[in-house]
Amino acid sequence: MATPGAGFWSLGSEDQDSGEANSPGPAKAWCQAAQKFTGGISTKLCALLYGDGEKPMDPGAAKEDPTARARKAPCTCSQKPCACQKEEVNYAFLHASDLLPASEGEAATLSFLQDVVEILLQYLVTNFDRSTKVIDFHYPNELLQEYNWELADQPQTLEEILLHCRTALKYAIKTGHPRYFNQLSTGLDMVGLAADWLTSTANTNMFTYEIAPVFVLLEYVTLRKMREIVGWPGGAGDGIFSPGGAISNMYAMLVARFKMFPEVKEKGMAAIPRLVAFTSEHSHFSVKKGAAALGIGTDSVVLIRCDERGKMIPSDLERRIIEAKQKGFVPFLVSATAGTTVYGAFDPLIAIADICKKYKIWMHVDGAWGGGLLMSRKHKWKLNGIERANSVTWNPHKMMGVPLQCSALLVREEGLMQSCNQMHASYLFQQDKHYDLSYDTGDKALQCGRHVDVFKLWLMWRAKGTVGFEAHIDKCLDLAEYLYNKIKNREGFEMVFDGKPQHTNVCFWYVPPTLRNMEDNEERMNRLSKVAPIIKARMMEYGTTMVSYQPLGDKVNFFRMVISNPAAAYQDIDFLIEEIERLGQDL
Repeated sequence: MATPGAGFWSLGSEDQDSGEANSPGPAKAWCQAAQKFTGGISTKLCALLYGDGEKPMDPGAAKEDPTARARKAPCTCSQKPCACQKEEVNYAFLHASDLLPASEGEAATLSFLQDVVEILLQYLVTNFDRSTKVIDFHYPNELLQEYNWELADQPQTLEEILLHCRTALKYAIKTGHPRYFNQLSTGLDMVGLAADWLTSTANTNMFTYEIAPVFVLLEYVTLRKMREIVGWPGGAGDGIFSPGGAISNMYAMLVARFKMFPEVKEKGMAAIPRLVAFTSEHSHFSVKKGAAALGIGTDSVVLIRCDERGKMIPSDLERRIIEAKQKGFVPFLVSATAGTTVYGAFDPLIAIADICKKYKIWMHVDGAWGGGLLMSRKHKWKLNGIERANSVTWNPHKMMGVPLQCSALLVREEGLMQSCNQMHASYLFQQDKHYDLSYDTGDKALQCGRHVDVFKLWLMWRAKGTVGFEAHIDKCLDLAEYLYNKIKNREGFEMVFDGKPQHTNVCFWYVPPTLRNMEDNEERMNRLSKVAPIIKARMMEYGTTMVSYQPLGDKVNFFRMVISNPAAAYQDIDFLIEEIERLGQDL
């Protein structure tokens, strides 16, 4: 594949220059609030919505209800300033058929989309407001009864469509809220959001250069940079953005199987010996799912024991490989984990790489959660040995805060994905096109239709620089250590394992006063197992915060706190501790 010129497209490690917005102050009160969180973006968008010449609203003036007014259609003439008579747009009499590409639909389209943007921007501001709820929780049957969600034969008006937009966001979880800690993917980046809007506007597919020229080039540049950070010389190799870490892990299994037995592509599993894959007992469930989907079978995934911190034990891995070979099975893949889902553990990659080399087994590293630490000079040592892997999963939509979804599968051997997956569809991948066909990347993917996931990562990287991602990651790990130090000796809190966390995962029990002096027996464990679910339910009903819980092995339900949201601060960690105590005191 020819290398695109560096310059404009390349990703450096320094912050990119960005011009300051020169627009006057926003005209709406919420725009003024948005300035605190979105800076120049809100200034520009508010100027777009309300005009460069309009003065800020008088704080004492009556607020206008955006749902109760007709919108003045924006002018589309080129004269500035515009003196055209504005026409009122009444959405109660308009339908989707009145929008572009309808004849004379431009004014209504611009007005409608600007109102949609206004809804989105108002929601953005509340996302970062600590005085607002993280969630307005309703039980499923309540929501089903409160609104008519059914699909009808006849179209609804645009007025009703805007109402649906507001309703959907009203009950949406504010995943960018500083006190949302429920999942590995949290936060809401403004540049990433803008990139997602642009991607949807472009509405193209990633299978050929001819229909996605810029995005295909950006995928090439970005994947090469990620491989370089993994440690493969010159960023050599291959890769693809996929619909999530589970699919990236399945791609790794698919390519590893093809590398060992290329005939499986045409002849299927019946033509090859029984394969066996190995992964830790704390690994992500997607390894077993991939084995099921590929016809390898979940019984052919051997779970390797972990130590008390959740790291794979290399001696047990080697023992199980030898056992499998003695039974006549063929070990074809070891999936190590860099950042397990619950404990945030990093498997010992160097020792695992030595074993894989000794037995000639494909080494995959599932770095969906922990891969982002490669961006940090302070923490990347936790992934030492990853450069020896044959493939790596890395999800920027987790620790790097890129909007969902953004997952990459990186492969060290160039051309292997193409050989494994290509089907030579002549209606897409014609061999006599007038440009370099190596940029028609769609045939190496399992999908035909493939979403543009790279642009938001690329644009954020340009906006932040590598140093910006590093600062974000270091901050999140500092907050995790702060939480650990606050609760490790605090009355009513027990750590699930000793020692400070390797990632942002902090695992603990909250022990209510009634259980603190109980003997550590089965009855206590049964009662303790009910504490986290009740506190979590109360969190959701009050809407104050969200944090996950789960059992693991012989350990009953415990809280798993994870931090990936750059909006989170020390005060939010303090709030979480006090809120757990408040909600659990009476249990």
